[in-house]
Amino acid sequence: MFFRREKPREFLFEDRLESLKQLGMATGKKGNGKAAVIRKGCAAVLVDQGSTVGIERAGIVLGHEVGELTHGGYQMFFITPTGVKEPALAEQLRELHLFLEDLREGLGHDSLYNTSLGTTNQRHMYDRVQGRDPQGGHHH
Repeated sequence: MFFRREKPREFLFEDRLESLKQLGMATGKKGNGKAAVIRKGCAAVLVDQGSTVGIERAGIVLGHEVGELTHGGYQMFFITPTGVKEPALAEQLRELHLFLEDLREGLGHDSLYNTSLGTTNQRHMYDRVQGRDPQGGHHH
């Protein structure tokens, strides 16, 4: 196998970060095979997994942390690792949806999730956030 590369891992990770930059994301190394990507208040922590790049956390920027979307029963919240909790606004949910779509595309995560669930997920989230849907037209 003469085409074997000595360091394929680093190349793939760098390559993926480069494609995310093309999608308008700012990227920064965190060391330990991790990197952070940010765009319009949305952020994700990525992990180099060799043949793929995994998403460790994804959500919105709250202080110096990433708040992940959490279902609170009657409302959606963003919660950080240290317990900071903010109610999710419709605009943030829209931005996060677009961010995650581009993130999956840039990382090459072309899975069933990307083609099916990913597109209905947004509306699904809005239906659960009472009175926050700017389009209206829902049965309340």
